[in-house]
Amino acid sequence: MLRPSNILPLAALLALSGCAGGSSLGNGSNAVRVSEALPAPTVTTDTTDFSNYRLAPRDQVIVEVFGAPELKREGEVDAAGNLSMPLVGSVVAGGHTPAEVSAAIADKLRGRYLRNPQVTVNITKAVGQTVTVDGAVRDPGVYPVAGRMTLQQAIASAKGSSEIANLDNVVVFRRVNNQQMAALFSLKRIRSGQMPDPQIYGNDIVVVGENATRRFLKDVSSFPVGSFIPFIL
Repeated sequence: MLRPSNILPLAALLALSGCAGGSSLGNGSNAVRVSEALPAPTVTTDTTDFSNYRLAPRDQVIVEVFGAPELKREGEVDAAGNLSMPLVGSVVAGGHTPAEVSAAIADKLRGRYLRNPQVTVNITKAVGQTVTVDGAVRDPGVYPVAGRMTLQQAIASAKGSSEIANLDNVVVFRRVNNQQMAALFSLKRIRSGQMPDPQIYGNDIVVVGENATRRFLKDVSSFPVGSFIPFIL
């Protein structure tokens, strides 16, 4: 089992994720602190709490004005960071918190349309917070963290693990207290209910390891039948 005191360099840990073997980790430098359970980031990026979140292009929001249901607006922040609203037109949303956007909309409605408008802006999908999913997945890339995301959901965002994945070697990298940390998880055990499905935060990096044997067999299958290939032991 992994112990919180184990230390491993980043490159070595990445190499480990590609192995088909067990999960024992050796000691090394303090580039990455290996932990059995990763704590939350120092500054939380859990998008269930949007109080200090700053809107970004493609974020989706719902705007409501108390007492004026006809002004309700569900929309997306455009590429320029603007949000279009009935009566008030375009409002700058990018780089601002929901409370700041609410105040800006209220200012534009006040006096001309409503005496004392009460506006709320709620985020339904935050694209500004992202997770990187790499390794043996079907579609590696950077994906939005929409609401509370777990490790299984992050991998599902990348269309699931590939046929050469080693489900016992899934590494999550996270920065905590200005230190890069990593933890090794078994997707196989998570799926069977033997291990809790950990929460994924914005800026996390998920690397699904490869099964070396499956990788070799896949590579060999690309050669013509009956041909010999170099093999170094």
